[in-house]
Amino acid sequence: NNHVIENADDVYVTFTDGSIVQAQVVGSDVYSDIAVLSVDEDYIISVAEIGSSEKARLGDTVFAIGAPLDSAYSWSVTRGIVSGKDRLVEVELTSGNTTTPMVVNTLQTDAAINNGNSGGPLANSNGEVIGINTLKLSGDGIEGMGFAIPINSTTKVISELIEYKEVRRPYIGITGSAVSEEISTRYNVPQ
Repeated sequence: NNHVIENADDVYVTFTDGSIVQAQVVGSDVYSDIAVLSVDEDYIISVAEIGSSEKARLGDTVFAIGAPLDSAYSWSVTRGIVSGKDRLVEVELTSGNTTTPMVVNTLQTDAAINNGNSGGPLANSNGEVIGINTLKLSGDGIEGMGFAIPINSTTKVISELIEYKEVRRPYIGITGSAVSEEISTRYNVPQ
């Protein structure tokens, strides 16, 4: 996830054999919360299969993999189900002194997702990655509400990060502001 690496000076990847390797950030995107890292291929033992978040069904068994809390709990696996698809969750993006609310489309799961699980895979029962663990809701009366970015929504973002080092998005360049009575009469805008 972008939120994992965004303020890091150096990024390292820990492999299942315990080796720690410095990774290069190929690109990252705050709006999709995706980051693409690169390591020397000599360290790669195998690559996870990519599944389909669109084919996932409510009630399907899923596994959240990550390193909750710190490296002492690396490779933790929790099991749950797909609790919801196309869940719209409001998050706040912070850049400098500016905080912007945004709504993201997610897969909901009751598999435990804790701090440190971000960026880890949400895998189906075939071991295929169907999501990228990203956040959980917490508070009084909330339990077992974890969320992952659907893998199908990441493929275009990942391709653009690899090719351009950023995600190219169109923009209009319009901003809104309150119009005072004085400005309204100056431009003959009805109130």
